[in-house]
Amino acid sequence: MDLLPTFGAPGLAIGLTGFLYFGTETGGKVKPLGWWWTLLLALVAGAAYNAAGVPFTYVSDFIQMLLGLFGEVVAKTTMAGIGLFLTGYILYKKLSTREVAVVGIVYFYVAQGSGGAFSVLADRIANLMNGLAG
Repeated sequence: MDLLPTFGAPGLAIGLTGFLYFGTETGGKVKPLGWWWTLLLALVAGAAYNAAGVPFTYVSDFIQMLLGLFGEVVAKTTMAGIGLFLTGYILYKKLSTREVAVVGIVYFYVAQGSGGAFSVLADRIANLMNGLAG
């Protein structure tokens, strides 16, 4: 008997998106998600979107397109530089938990493509997601 059901990457992506959407509102029976839980779930959701395939890859394709456009505007910008910028943005900008959820999903894609410590973080989250998704 498995403790967790086999979600599959698409199921995990949908489920975590629901938790992020509804968990960053107030008014339910359960307290809203805290800042760190929101960021962690957003990173795992980003990994799930990345692994889920079509149509979920549209999210990653859109983010990659935006990052590519940014790279064209600001020449020689690396993913590691964007990742460092987003780290500062997430940690020091006053964001609502819903904003943390959106930025956290984008952050996963940047982290995955940047190499170094950001890539290690992304790989660990992807491994965790793959373990849960079955």
